[in-house]
Amino acid sequence: MIDLDTLGWSDEFEAAFQTHKANGLDIGRVSVEHRDCYSVLTPDGEVSAEVAGRMLHTMDSTADLPKVGDWVVIQFFDGEQRAIIHDFLPRKTKFSRKMAGKEFQEQVLATNIDVIFIVQSLDGNFNPRRLERTLVLVHEGGARPVVLLNKTDVCDSVKSKVKEAAETIADVQILPVSATNGTGLRKLKKIIVAGKTYAFIGSSGVGKSTLINRLVGQELQKTQDVRAGDSKGRHTTSRRELILVPGGGCVIDTPGMRELALWHADEGMTETFSDVEQWLGQCRFSDCSHVREIGCAVLAAVESGELERERYESYMKMQHELAFLESKNSKAGALERRQKDKKLGKLYKSIQNEKRKRKQS
Repeated sequence: MIDLDTLGWSDEFEAAFQTHKANGLDIGRVSVEHRDCYSVLTPDGEVSAEVAGRMLHTMDSTADLPKVGDWVVIQFFDGEQRAIIHDFLPRKTKFSRKMAGKEFQEQVLATNIDVIFIVQSLDGNFNPRRLERTLVLVHEGGARPVVLLNKTDVCDSVKSKVKEAAETIADVQILPVSATNGTGLRKLKKIIVAGKTYAFIGSSGVGKSTLINRLVGQELQKTQDVRAGDSKGRHTTSRRELILVPGGGCVIDTPGMRELALWHADEGMTETFSDVEQWLGQCRFSDCSHVREIGCAVLAAVESGELERERYESYMKMQHELAFLESKNSKAGALERRQKDKKLGKLYKSIQNEKRKRKQS
């Protein structure tokens, strides 16, 4: 038996559920997304659930379907541990990216997360630029980021790595840990409290699953060693999964991510690059591209050393990526509108033809 408070229920979700509750429907939280169904945690235990046909037909993209962490409105099959998902409650937060490959769609990885642990390891995986990119996505989704620098037991320069990370990210907690010898795990456990949800994200081999195993006190998640040559890991975790932590709290394990393509990230960029954006309004020209213009305050700050060149270059790279994404989405949206107008035009002609036929008859 699992009570809703343990799963992260709140007054906000309760208010959103009232209409569905009045219609006799139940609530549960998605713990695993399978190929054609979901595992859903409810006060009556875990059930297998499928999405109602109406949801499938009305969705615009896969982002409109339930994801791990979503609170789903369900209807049980009588006498069975199976249910139909009719809807999901508005998401408090989410972690999403552009779908990998050439698809220009949002991929929602997990939802309703309070804290996201960004895990990098100190065995060759540490990368400040990737850390910046991940922070943009976390800030944009609304969760609180905490950086975990794992595998301190194999690093001789932990303090310098922590300092380098701190110079990259302002006002974000950084916690050096070791899943192997237990360094920092007591502080990590103190962050996790009952009724809140925590997600672990990072590349393969950084130790996400091992850290979760230490938190829950047993080997729930499979782990493998990384390659010695390049510190790259194998994709041991093959799915996103919500796990209950003894003593309270829920954690979401995620597969290692090779691609972290940005989706919409206005707020995420502002929060992550406040040191860069403080100069934007001081340029000579209001439409300054911050590339080569005379009187550009951003370039002047780089030249004077007030702004790190690496930070500037990282910011500009992501802005160009977002501009390209917006261009592609605008074109896709225009094509969709033209196709919709064409269908409406055909429908209008059909209606007019029917009217003429009735008049003639």
